[in-house]
Amino acid sequence: MNELPVVVVGAGPIGLAAAAELRERGLRPLVLERGERAGAAVTEWNHVRLFSRWGELIAPAGRRLLETTGWTAPDPETYPTGQDWAHDYLIPLADALGDKVVRLGVEVVGVTRRGRDRVVDAGRDTEPLVVRLRTADGGEERVTARAVIDASGTWTGPNPLGGDGLPALGEAAAAEAISYRVPDLNDPRERAHHAGAHTVIAGSGHSALTAIVALAELAKDDPDTRLTWVLRRGEVGDTFGGGAADQLPARGALGLRAKAAVEAGLLRLVTGFRTATVESDGGRIALTAESGARVEGVDRVVALTGFRPVLSWLSEIRLGLDPVLEAPVRLAPLIDPNVHSCGTVYPHGAAELSHPEPGFYLAGMKSYGRAPTFLALTGYEQVRSIAAEIAGDRESAARVELTLPETGVCGGAGVVDESETAGSDGGCCGSPTPQLISLGSVDSDS
Repeated sequence: MNELPVVVVGAGPIGLAAAAELRERGLRPLVLERGERAGAAVTEWNHVRLFSRWGELIAPAGRRLLETTGWTAPDPETYPTGQDWAHDYLIPLADALGDKVVRLGVEVVGVTRRGRDRVVDAGRDTEPLVVRLRTADGGEERVTARAVIDASGTWTGPNPLGGDGLPALGEAAAAEAISYRVPDLNDPRERAHHAGAHTVIAGSGHSALTAIVALAELAKDDPDTRLTWVLRRGEVGDTFGGGAADQLPARGALGLRAKAAVEAGLLRLVTGFRTATVESDGGRIALTAESGARVEGVDRVVALTGFRPVLSWLSEIRLGLDPVLEAPVRLAPLIDPNVHSCGTVYPHGAAELSHPEPGFYLAGMKSYGRAPTFLALTGYEQVRSIAAEIAGDRESAARVELTLPETGVCGGAGVVDESETAGSDGGCCGSPTPQLISLGSVDSDS
């Protein structure tokens, strides 16, 4: 099977880094991307600025490949937006890999073992994997693979508004009024949706803080704009993060700005609100919590409650997933958000990311399941280890070393100005939204 390609699902930051690592080891990568360009998910949060500096957002193998093309690296001390990350790094990296490596406009709809469903034991370590594709024109293809690295991220799996993990009653019917992305207020149409209206922001992560800061600025300009922030937790607690003590200055600054907006009365804060129903309210909508509390007269809802992996197309693969986080079982205890922040996650690689299915790996944000603590730097180290494992370099695969910034939980991106953070120390998170693109891990939503 050594002559077969290693299929990488997703042409986001981690998928492209995986392809560059595989290429360096003399393996044949094939990247399959549903979007029409590399970094398609990243481009959906173009307006969001990452917590990480450029110096932490370029994969080592990606940099080495790009330097052979005459590419000029961005200033490592500055903070890019999603648009910058895609335009100045992801798209050039995909071009450097070439169209024989990166296929755009193809959707992976299934992965299996050739001639075997998930029940059959025989041949699972000798038969190749088969990846089923759907092309843009509706056609179908099969690609036979030596191994598969799923780096498709979680951007397409936003958590619902409902407080119990399922969509709230009436959430689907109110879909036109609910968004699961940080609003882009530079877009006149989107700005018009919120100006002079009553917007509810739901969520406690950095994506929610990003939306709060942006919408609070709108409320300053338009006094008729009303904002309500609903939290499932009973108190604010550490929602605003580490502030000035955060080793990621941009992330700390975001929390301080959101806190200032609340203290200035630019939005109403409602804690202990676990949404149960969304219902019509005289041309607007009303949210009702499990407790019976209500928020009425709502025009728009920005639901930023995290992301979850889409696993339906992996039904014929033998996955070993933690029952709580939906992350690989050996990885789950290392990333439990109840215990770890982004800086206290232990280094990990191929050993923790493998599954009972030989040759299949989850990498990037998707490997973290429902945990919101993923970093781009972590993903780059993951795929370096996986590529070494596939190439048979067990020693390199096991040698995983990574030092990460501490303080706070990584899970979002920021809207801080570069002037507030340029030249300062730090660099990790930011799908997304968006993401790892924290947006629930913006640095890596791909």
